[in-house]
Amino acid sequence: MRLNEISFTDAKPIEGYGAGFFRIGGEVFQGPVIAGPKGTTGWQGYEDVDALLALKDDIDVLFVGTGADTAHLPSDLRATLEDAGMGVEVMASPAACRTYNVLLSEGRRIALALIPV
Repeated sequence: MRLNEISFTDAKPIEGYGAGFFRIGGEVFQGPVIAGPKGTTGWQGYEDVDALLALKDDIDVLFVGTGADTAHLPSDLRATLEDAGMGVEVMASPAACRTYNVLLSEGRRIALALIPV
């Protein structure tokens, strides 16, 4: 039998979402949020690049949920994140929540930036 060491972080699963909010780890957050290994915080949206770059040493991939529909990230934002060594995956927020939860349960080094539906 193979045993793997698991290191736990402050990351919490996405439990639900609706018009303008996310329920993460039993707490409701209004508006855009960042969820990751250091917990969940409010986010100011695409212009708040520093909050995303603060994740670079703790994650391999950042999932960006763009609301109800998939939208393109501003090209300068994507370039800045990728130049910092972060993988960036963009999808609609519901799909990003599901993907994040699956990979979080596998112990992956991920974070999630979400725009509400």
